[in-house]
Amino acid sequence: VSMENKNNVTEFILQGLTQDKTVAKVCFSLFLAFYVTVILGNLLIILTIKTSEQLNSPMYFFLSSLSFVDISYSTVTAPKLIYDLLLERKTISFVGCIAQLFAGHFFGCTEIFLLTVMAYDRCIAICKPLHYTAIVNRHLCAWLLAASWVGAFVHSLVQTLLAMQLPFCGPNEIDHYFCDVHPLLKLACTDTYIIGVMVVANSGVISLSCFVVLLVSYAVILVTLRTHSSKGRLKALYTCSSHITVVVLFLGPCIFIYMRPSTTFSADKVVSVFYTIVTPMLNPLIYTLRNEEVKKAMRKLWSR
Repeated sequence: VSMENKNNVTEFILQGLTQDKTVAKVCFSLFLAFYVTVILGNLLIILTIKTSEQLNSPMYFFLSSLSFVDISYSTVTAPKLIYDLLLERKTISFVGCIAQLFAGHFFGCTEIFLLTVMAYDRCIAICKPLHYTAIVNRHLCAWLLAASWVGAFVHSLVQTLLAMQLPFCGPNEIDHYFCDVHPLLKLACTDTYIIGVMVVANSGVISLSCFVVLLVSYAVILVTLRTHSSKGRLKALYTCSSHITVVVLFLGPCIFIYMRPSTTFSADKVVSVFYTIVTPMLNPLIYTLRNEEVKKAMRKLWSR
């Protein structure tokens, strides 16, 4: 209530993904199918890992956590997007907008940290195979997972507090299909340069630094693989190529959106679709189609 009294704006109008009714109907069917795939695909991965005795390594522990985050992250934006595609007037309350912003950055940042942790896990497994079980034990896995959630919470809290400090006195039309920092900065009735720099320092630096850490990790892995046997090298390359594909599809768009000043481009909405819906949908396919252990566990689960 205090937030609403501070501003003249109590709700925002979302312009959505498209204004064309025909395109909107096509997008409705497409994104509904995508979202159902996100839910079912990631739930299948979680169920397979939880019920399989063979998939008990740290890699699968983090993979099941990633699947849970994918479901949560996609749910923040996808249902609202799908529903709004059928509406003429798309609105979201001020409090709902702030809540969506917080949840989106919370689960999105958690995914970035988890991908980084998974790269660390693979790096230790390939570079120090004899010491792997001693280094990456259950205690460390729990701490790494907890650190990912806590770090994402702090990041999201900062982003949300920055947005809540902005005064909105109209207009209230957001040129996007969900609430994010840059579109809100564009509507603020004040100079947003400093806050824009803080957003880049927060979201942009996290995305870029994790991307660099990931690239370095996989570079170390590739150098180490030269000393492995051809069979071991091929198996490790299959696993790492899956991770690299997810990293590029997810972090690439994030860097494009957040590693720049508080400006919005017409391509932002299309780019955002990649890390909010497409990547969570592709993760189950990428990690199962290129992983024989997961496929065997799924076949056993199906036979039951």
